[in-house]
Amino acid sequence: MPSIYAQHLEIDGVIESNSGVENIHVINKTAQFFTITDQYGAFTIHAKLNDTIVFSSIQHVLKEIVIDELTESTQKIIVVLEDYVNTLDEVIVGKVLTGDLFSDMKNINLDKKPINFMDVGIPGYTGKIATQSERRLSEASSFKPRFGGGVGGGGVGVGFTPIINAITGRTKMLKNRVKIEEKEALMRRIKARLKKDFLASNPLEEEYVMDFFYFCSDDVNFIKRCKNKSDFDVLIFLRFKYKQYLENRKAN
Repeated sequence: MPSIYAQHLEIDGVIESNSGVENIHVINKTAQFFTITDQYGAFTIHAKLNDTIVFSSIQHVLKEIVIDELTESTQKIIVVLEDYVNTLDEVIVGKVLTGDLFSDMKNINLDKKPINFMDVGIPGYTGKIATQSERRLSEASSFKPRFGGGVGGGGVGVGFTPIINAITGRTKMLKNRVKIEEKEALMRRIKARLKKDFLASNPLEEEYVMDFFYFCSDDVNFIKRCKNKSDFDVLIFLRFKYKQYLENRKAN
C-alpha cells in the first residue's frame, strides 16, 4: 500500500437521500483524499480519527462529519444528506384541483396527451447522459467541417482542434481516462453489491479487500466478463481472480 495511505484506514460508507445518491463528492478535507459515490450511494475513502469528511452535491445541503472512534473501529459509516430546496414564488400552472375526485375528473381533459419537446419542434436528447470525461472526449475528437475559408481559397476546411488533439495525444489520454473511470465505477458497484456474499465463502483480511477488487479490475477481460452480467457470472469471475490473487500473494 502506498505510503500516502500509511496511517489511514479504508472507510466504507453509504449515502442515504431522497434525491439521488450517485456522483456525490466525498472529500477528506484533512488529508486531501477525494472520491465519488456509485449509483447505490456507496463509497470508500481513506481516513483516520478526527479527519473531516465533506459531502457535496448540487442537490444536497453541504455536510461535514468528523471521523470518531466508533467509525474508526468499525470502518463503516452511513451518511444521511438533506435535500437542497431552492424556494421559488408560487406559480399556478394548469387547472386548480379542489380535492373532490369526481369534480376534478370532470375538469381535466384526460384524452389530452402531455406536450414534449418533439411536439413543439424543439431539439431534444433521449439517450444516455454522458460523463464529464466522455463529453471532453467527444469535444476533443469531433470532426467539424467549416465551409469557406479552407486552405487556398473556398471549399471545405477542417477544424484544427481534433488534429491538434490527435498530434499531442490528448484524445488518446481522454480515451484512457474514460476507460479507467468506467472500470473504477463498475468495480465499486460490484464491491458494494457482492462483497459480503463473496467474502463469506472466499475470506480475505480486511486490509486486502480493496486491493483484491482493484486486482480484479486490472484484468484485461474485466469489462467483458462483468459489465451487464448477472451476479452469478460476476461471482464466477471473482472466484477465478481470487485464486490468482492468493497465488500472487504467496509468490511475493
